[in-house]
Amino acid sequence: MLESHYHSDSSSVKSPRHLQADCENCFGLCCTALPFAASVDFAVDKPAGQPCHHLQSDFRCGVHNNLRPLGFRGCTVYDCFGAGQQVSQVTYGGRDWRAHPESAKQMYEVFPVMWQLHELLWYLNEALTLEPAREIRDELELALAETEHLTQLTPDSLVQLDVAAHRAKVNILLLRTSELVREEAKLKYKQSQGRPKKGIGRGADLIAAKLKGANLSGANLRGAYLIAADLREADLRGADLIGADLRDTDLRGANLSHSIFLTQAQVNAAKGDAATQLPLSLIHPAHWPSSGK
Repeated sequence: MLESHYHSDSSSVKSPRHLQADCENCFGLCCTALPFAASVDFAVDKPAGQPCHHLQSDFRCGVHNNLRPLGFRGCTVYDCFGAGQQVSQVTYGGRDWRAHPESAKQMYEVFPVMWQLHELLWYLNEALTLEPAREIRDELELALAETEHLTQLTPDSLVQLDVAAHRAKVNILLLRTSELVREEAKLKYKQSQGRPKKGIGRGADLIAAKLKGANLSGANLRGAYLIAADLREADLRGADLIGADLRDTDLRGANLSHSIFLTQAQVNAAKGDAATQLPLSLIHPAHWPSSGK
């Protein structure tokens, strides 16, 4: 059950549809515009602006159902926050880069900018559902409207946009939201959960850390390195996970039901099971086991 103590109402927790990837209405931009290097996440190298050799003429992935076995785990983790269909159908009005090759280079430059704007929209929409942030609601709504406006700019304007400056401005509000939520979480959860772990904080190096069953409620884990950390059965309610690296983090049985600023991409990169509790806006990845055993 969602606790109204943290969210204004359960219906508002679901992420807006335009912030969910709709590959049917995208021109395969993540498979084309972005580079990847041969690694544990990708089987081959691919430079930016070059279509993946698995991309079909209809802009669909030819190996979508076998990405992990074929060595393309990174593709199953990535989430564009709906930027792909925005660029394809709105910014370029349905004119794809194959039929209009003269627009390809610019479209590939616009896509990462739109991705950053849509990521901010994700965080701002979530912040507006968090009851402890009600005192800055007007500022959050203003930032949301401004960011939405930026997503409607022309391709030329988007390429010239100082998106880093806009992110920095929005981040001030997200930081304030985090402080308000975490302050309340510490009061709500830690009284009965024992003492919090030491050495936990923003940008902390927690690679392979042994944190099974840890009380991390209300923790500031912004940008923390949690790669391959053991967080089984840990309490992460009210923890700020914006930008935390959760690659291969073991979240089996962990409670992230009221974690804030967690994204589907982070969840996809982690290891979990049916007992892992997630915020209502996120789903258990298909590659997670369907039982807690």
